[in-house]
Amino acid sequence: MLTSLAHALGTLLLTLGSPDPVFPTEPAEGVWPLEPRPEVVAGFDPPAEEWGAGHRGVDLSGSLGQPVLAAHAGSVTYAGRLAGRGVVVVTRGAERTTYEPVDALVEVGDTVTAGQVLGRLELFGSHCWPRACLHWGLLRGERYLDPLTLVGSGPVRLLPLGTGTGAPLAAQALPTTAPGLSLGRVAP
Repeated sequence: MLTSLAHALGTLLLTLGSPDPVFPTEPAEGVWPLEPRPEVVAGFDPPAEEWGAGHRGVDLSGSLGQPVLAAHAGSVTYAGRLAGRGVVVVTRGAERTTYEPVDALVEVGDTVTAGQVLGRLELFGSHCWPRACLHWGLLRGERYLDPLTLVGSGPVRLLPLGTGTGAPLAAQALPTTAPGLSLGRVAP
């Protein structure tokens, strides 16, 4: 046991010299798409391969008819039915946020601001059936990202105690009670 712990800590120390940053260079700039701040009922779980199974967004607990807000400013590039459920897509440069199931109150070509109402939460197509929830996605180009990073949430990894930056660590190889470690936020 002590040998494996010593090996894990040795591996940890070797990774600390990596120049890769673990914090975003810009602060979170988005707003939650539901108010008040919703419960995350299913997190981001991207597939290992593009075609594989996974969860390419997050599911946020909501209520039928609740206003759905734009997480960031942009242009509405899709607002309509897709496979029977309402979908809204807001594009800003190479980044797109997706919202479903939503009864859209905006149209393609509309310019929206962060926090502006896009539509109302529907029940049909909910990932949380029979409860209502919003499936919220984020893409940059063709790559799916965790939308919680827009609001300052998202995955955590172990970092050396007392540091604001550092390299991602092999957290799975370390016990959660290892001395000198704390939880910190990781960039997408």
